[in-house]
Amino acid sequence: MDTLNPNWFLRARLKTRQLLLLIALDEQRNIHRAAETLHMTQPAASKQLKDLEEMLDVRLFERLPRGMEPTIYGETMIRHARMALTSLSLAHDDVLALKSGLGGQVEVGSIMTPGITLLPQAIARVKQHAPLLRIGVRLEPSHVLLEQLEQGTLDFMIGRIVERDNGSGLIYEELTEEPSCVVARASHPLHAAQDLQLKDLASQPWILPPQGSVLRNRCDMMFRRAGLEPPANVVDTTALLLVTALLQQTDAVHVMPAAVAQHYVATGVLGILPIALPWKMDAFGIIRHHDHLLSPGADLLLQAVRAAAKEIYSP
Repeated sequence: MDTLNPNWFLRARLKTRQLLLLIALDEQRNIHRAAETLHMTQPAASKQLKDLEEMLDVRLFERLPRGMEPTIYGETMIRHARMALTSLSLAHDDVLALKSGLGGQVEVGSIMTPGITLLPQAIARVKQHAPLLRIGVRLEPSHVLLEQLEQGTLDFMIGRIVERDNGSGLIYEELTEEPSCVVARASHPLHAAQDLQLKDLASQPWILPPQGSVLRNRCDMMFRRAGLEPPANVVDTTALLLVTALLQQTDAVHVMPAAVAQHYVATGVLGILPIALPWKMDAFGIIRHHDHLLSPGADLLLQAVRAAAKEIYSP
């Protein structure tokens, strides 16, 4: 196979049916069930897989006594098959969007801070010009969004590249750092404290992300560097609705991104305690896949995110 030819799939007459078969095999791990899913006979499915493997000159699946497992080559082809089929499934919407400039579908992912502060402003801008554009938003941690971006189910995301070594094929546009602060209910007695110190917080009940998370590790290290033991009275959760309810009903304190805290301060639900934390979360930014061609609607939202970020994060 001429691996230098970028149009090898045209010469090989790669079939959409073969891409669908790859995904079905990945999900079913069984040639018979995969064939049934695609309404094919098992011999026809086996032949299509054999033709594809011969075309690529690699084995895509290991045949095991109780099923099939993708090889490293198979995993690569499956990932690209998902991306290709996702793009094809959106082709009709993209054509309509090009014709009208007002339609189509956009899927964007975001971590919490820009999801609460930046993205709503960008969406509001887009909706003024393209009210029929359907915008899907997924709020998840960065590692979850990166997987979805790799699978082609997101047009772009706003988050962090968790491991720089895994950023291959991604375009990253840094937006801002993420300072954090300590919050409590608006009537918490610590709001009136003079010269509030970490030692005053160590004995407080806390609501924190689970052990092993980046934010939890940095919070624990903050106390240890000050010669203090990390808080022992802790509820572990990242469920924002539960965090908010617990803060309102108890004397617990919580650490959260400053931009998110300001959102709650504006509504009168929470208050920021008068103590500066000695660290920030890593910067976040716009992340998109180098090989993913944005639809007109997705590009419109991307430009709106950039414009809103310039207003929000510029000095």
